[in-house]
Amino acid sequence: MSDIKLSENKPQHNLGTGRRKTAVARIRLTVGTGKIVINGRPLEKYFPMEALRVVAIQPLTITATADKFDAQVTVAGGGPNGQAGAVRHGLARALLTVDANFRPILKAEGFLTRDSRMKERKKYGQPGARKRFQYSKR
Repeated sequence: MSDIKLSENKPQHNLGTGRRKTAVARIRLTVGTGKIVINGRPLEKYFPMEALRVVAIQPLTITATADKFDAQVTVAGGGPNGQAGAVRHGLARALLTVDANFRPILKAEGFLTRDSRMKERKKYGQPGARKRFQYSKR
């Protein structure tokens, strides 16, 4: 793609916030060797399933920058799938602050779109979010 260099006037780290469902991930990208740490644990320990690891680092692999940056990730809320999606969204946004030329690539893959689907809340006086008690005429 392009030669990645941080100039003196730019910050030494690039930030990105990713969200999916109720999960929120804060990403700090620094120039490095490709080490990703999530909540103080390596990526392999935090996401033991290979599928979740692949989802989480998709923006780095699609832009061919997986071995050029280290990522310090803090993620909270949601489950493993939502957290992996939040990390993916945050990495994509952080990469945009590094190089704006990544935008068409990331946008085409859908990594910049926030997946806002959340569980609907349960309403009072009803057994669930959508379910209603059975109507009785008499």
